Amino acid sequence: MRNPSHLPETGFVRLPSIIAPHGCIPVSRSSWWAGVAAGRFPKPVKLGPRTVAWTAESIRELIERLKQSADFD
Repeated sequence: MRNPSHLPETGFVRLPSIIAPHGCIPVSRSSWWAGVAAGRFPKPVKLGPRTVAWTAESIRELIERLKQSADFD
């Protein structure tokens, strides 16, 4: 998992900044959306008719949760 330091402390983050190859979570777009539907990943915030984003806080929490689960595997 890449370093999440490029994420802002607060605000919104779009999907390309979250997932691979530029983001810190190494999953594909389809795997990300499947994870959102299954509840493994946070739900997005709708910013417009065709625009969604995630809060930076929810992505940081997800990264911490993934790091903790990786420590126990």
